[in-house]
Amino acid sequence: MSTSLLYHGFGIREVVYQKMEFPNGDVIIWCKPKTDRICCAACSSKQVIFRGQKIRKFHCIPIGRKRVEIMYRIPRLQCKTCGALRQMKIPFADPRYRYTRSFERYALELCQYMTILDVANHLQVSWDVIKEIEKRYLRKHFSRPPLKNLRQIAIDEIAVAKGQTYVTLVLDLESGAVVFVGEGKGADALKPFWKRLRRAGSQIEAVAMDMSHAYQMAVLDHLPEALIVFDRFHVMKRMNDHLSHIRRETYSKTKDQTLRDVIKGTRWLLLKNPENLDPRRNEKERLQEALRMNAPLAEAYYLKELLREFWECANYEEAERFLEDWIAQAKSSDNRHLYGMARTLERHQQGLLNYYIYPITTAPLEGTNNKIKTLKRQAYGYRDREFFRLKIMAIHRAKYALVG
Repeated sequence: MSTSLLYHGFGIREVVYQKMEFPNGDVIIWCKPKTDRICCAACSSKQVIFRGQKIRKFHCIPIGRKRVEIMYRIPRLQCKTCGALRQMKIPFADPRYRYTRSFERYALELCQYMTILDVANHLQVSWDVIKEIEKRYLRKHFSRPPLKNLRQIAIDEIAVAKGQTYVTLVLDLESGAVVFVGEGKGADALKPFWKRLRRAGSQIEAVAMDMSHAYQMAVLDHLPEALIVFDRFHVMKRMNDHLSHIRRETYSKTKDQTLRDVIKGTRWLLLKNPENLDPRRNEKERLQEALRMNAPLAEAYYLKELLREFWECANYEEAERFLEDWIAQAKSSDNRHLYGMARTLERHQQGLLNYYIYPITTAPLEGTNNKIKTLKRQAYGYRDREFFRLKIMAIHRAKYALVG
């Protein structure tokens, strides 16, 4: 084997090839530093005295299924210039680790398509070695993302474990990257983010969120100039919750067995969008029969469908008139759930109308939440919370395959 092949094939530079061994099917390559590269590790002076050597073994890129190891003779040098007595620098590896830099790059490339366990088995090293390689890379590139250019963000929380364990996420809506992961939920989880944001000097223009009072007050306190935009998904989810309560109360209060039979099993039909009803299962006919036999349920359903059209208005003025009309209709109803929904929208009216100034939603963040859930399932959970946080910060890179 030539020295050139060591450089071009394995990324081993500034060395001289000596010999090769093949114990137990492995490939072991012996090499030493080039004579003209020997210098003091402290001051780079070539005026040195040899004080022995140490042989170290490094994992290298495998050849197929053959494990390749580099046996490197590291001279111990005493410098005549600065007086330092230490080992020579290793040109192809970090002295703290037992693998070459090319091995580290290869492992990181495999981690984009394979699980940590699969990469470890392929490279014939321990799981912890690959995990620490990836963790160190993620910490270097994603632990503190720049916040200076943030303009539009989304805030939401996600459950990451049993027992009401949550993390709060902040997403850059322009790049799709998670810029902050806070422990827990509510305003306290965002305190480190506000601190970093002040230091960065960014100018946030709009924030998409649900109608959480805690998040709303936190944004008003720390970003008084930013517009709050309440998310469509969470508004419709709250309306659907009221609709489900109305259906449940109607079913429990009625004594008419025929009506009970018609209402039973219609929960998902009421929540579905009309265009998604399955004609093969006669879902449209079943829904129409339930609405025909129960006026309060029909009223709530049609108001729910009407509310969906709020996000289809042509401009701010039209949306403002639409929302006021909807609130008036819901308030005029005798149903307490519809009245409560009307009061909720009335309190959050400005945040809903801000959609027509900044048409943003938390939809990208909901998609990121689904990626995080898939990531967690593939890994069967994470014991290292810092590693999990770093994986979330880098999850926007995952386009085709998620690995744990």
